[in-house]
Amino acid sequence: MLVSKGRLPSIRTPERWFEEFVEAAAVTVEGVTPRILVAASHLPGAVHNDPVDRILIATARERDLTIITRDRAILAYAAQGHARAIAC
Repeated sequence: MLVSKGRLPSIRTPERWFEEFVEAAAVTVEGVTPRILVAASHLPGAVHNDPVDRILIATARERDLTIITRDRAILAYAAQGHARAIAC
């Protein structure tokens, strides 16, 4: 977002930067499935209002992953026992 707002200069397109990052970091990009999108609308407990964060939480629950975040709402949701998260 900072690049698109002109607040962070970049000589690469965001897509190119992301592709290079994924390759250099040797990470896997997980796809979002219809199942995850539906699950994001039906999460148990008091959950985050941000739709993208809900998708992140649903993805972590579906794939049995731990979220590493500073987001207090996600950490609070994990503290309820509905997801796993680690503060960074």
